[in-house]
Amino acid sequence: MDVGKLSANTIKGLAMDAVQRANSGHPGAPMGMADIATVLWSQFVDYDPSCPDWADRDRVILSNGHGSMLLYSMLHLTGTALTLDDLKDFRQWGSRTAGHPEFGEAPGIETTTGPLGQGFANGVGMAFAERWLNDRFGDDLVDHFTYVLCGDGCLMEGISHEAASLAGHLGLGRMIVMYDDNKITIDGSTDRAFTENVGARFEAYGWQVLSCDGHDQAAIADAIRAARSDTDRPTLVCCRTVIGHGAPTLQGTAKTHGAPLGHDEIRAAKTAMGFDPDVDFAIPDSVLGYFRERDAGRKTKREAWEARLESSEHKALWASFHSEIDADALELPVFEPGKIATRKSNQAVLNPLADVVQNLVGGSADLTGSNGSYQAQGGDIDRHDFAGRNLFFGVREHGMAAMCNGIALHGGMIPYCATFLTFHDYMRPSVRLSALMRQRVIYIYTHDSVWLGEDGPTHQPVEHIQAMRSMINVWVVRPADANESAEAWRIALGRTDGPTAICLTRQGLDILDRTVFGSAKGTAKGGYVLIDDADAKVVLIATGSEVDLALESRAALNAQGIPVRVVSMPCVELFRAQDAAYQAEILPEDIPRVSIEAGITFGWAEIVGSGGASVGIDRYGASAPGAVVAEKLGMNVDAVVAAVTGVL
Repeated sequence: MDVGKLSANTIKGLAMDAVQRANSGHPGAPMGMADIATVLWSQFVDYDPSCPDWADRDRVILSNGHGSMLLYSMLHLTGTALTLDDLKDFRQWGSRTAGHPEFGEAPGIETTTGPLGQGFANGVGMAFAERWLNDRFGDDLVDHFTYVLCGDGCLMEGISHEAASLAGHLGLGRMIVMYDDNKITIDGSTDRAFTENVGARFEAYGWQVLSCDGHDQAAIADAIRAARSDTDRPTLVCCRTVIGHGAPTLQGTAKTHGAPLGHDEIRAAKTAMGFDPDVDFAIPDSVLGYFRERDAGRKTKREAWEARLESSEHKALWASFHSEIDADALELPVFEPGKIATRKSNQAVLNPLADVVQNLVGGSADLTGSNGSYQAQGGDIDRHDFAGRNLFFGVREHGMAAMCNGIALHGGMIPYCATFLTFHDYMRPSVRLSALMRQRVIYIYTHDSVWLGEDGPTHQPVEHIQAMRSMINVWVVRPADANESAEAWRIALGRTDGPTAICLTRQGLDILDRTVFGSAKGTAKGGYVLIDDADAKVVLIATGSEVDLALESRAALNAQGIPVRVVSMPCVELFRAQDAAYQAEILPEDIPRVSIEAGITFGWAEIVGSGGASVGIDRYGASAPGAVVAEKLGMNVDAVVAAVTGVL
């Protein structure tokens, strides 16, 4: 048997055996895509198994992550990461071979691809990062492809439409998508729900579209070569395949999608493929040789790249792009007392910051001026010029966030993206994956409360901040003034283990006189004493624009003879991360607490305690001038004084 076909059959056997052993999983996609994977890894993908995180490697993303055994098999067969025991431990506790690929579990897993379409959009981000870095370092240091394997589900999900549209607009010609066109989903034939002309859609996006028999390895190779030769357009290769290919009675049916094939079917399949039906996880030596025989050359190519880097005039810049930032050393603007919306102070912080952090790249979902997210000296990015640093994402919030994940995963760049806070709902799945993969993506959210005003309830985010706080590993920073907003950027850039969401106001806020109030450096601890009265009887805890309200309320309470401590708590997550002694110092156990935030009160009980109270907005907003809405919904001094009276 031809070694290429033997290799594909080996991949099918590994998928069948692993899913059967786990009694859980998806054998159909790996079996249907086995020929594609064989051609891709044996003939085209540039990688070095001895250094799997080599910066100029080709990226391969399995967007249809339920077919994870395909990727795991390739990582073992190529000698990149996984052992045969890892494959046998598929979907087990503590295994590196989870049900869907999880970033960080093993080298070669470039991204977490559980939700369909995410890997596709991450791939657009990676392909963009490759072109942006290539503009700065040239072909000698940055010259690789991003390959995405995907299925019908990925292309149905809306996120792939957003990302594909932008990829075509930007002309990301180093991105090649291998589409497993098997016309089967869990519910059966795609005819039930998915009858569009996929190729025509992608052509309309500005992609090159090719077709081939997904089980003809020569045809697959020809298609990939044609894809690689068109560097002006991303390419979709429609590979017509049969799901569960090789299963005698089940291939081509939805029954192979998400369940073990059964012992009898597997034995019959192995027999037809020429394998011993009594041997599980069989890997012929010739197959290992086929994938690994060129390893010496792969290592030599990587070492040649390292030599070029060592002698490059760009060596220092490369090092700075791939090093941690000393955030404490950043010289950020200091704002004198006055009044400014934090979205506007954000712009004032971003411009000088961008001059120092030269790999900070980002943009907005068509709200650039409103978000204060434009780098004034950064230049604009388009398909003909990647020298700029401002990327116009268009009205594509979900695709934008997923692309930023891909940019962060690629390495060498720090991505940020911006929109109104209420549209976090359109981004939430991608933000969650930023947190899950611990990627440094900076989310800028403006118009962060009912103070937005006339646009009304659809644009007034009352529940969004607490929703983000509920996400594990997301830091939500809601600055009280311009100086806290500067410190928010210090936090976000200094963080390397997850995303940060900076939530900013539309309306002007007082810039606090820091000779009177606590230093904005306290932002780094999540919460700090802003101002204190001797023998305080109550602690007012406020975030963002409500710090002004807390200070006004303090004056009213002082007039009644009630001494008050005001705590600014811009980041609840960071405050919780402080040691118990610091938390007790800021929020003494024997003093009642009242929280103030222009959003739902859900979640504050943990901080204010059983004897405390919360002033917030537990309903949707209304259309009127922002100050009127806030007043009518109880964000006023009278409400705070009443809450304090209640807890005292």
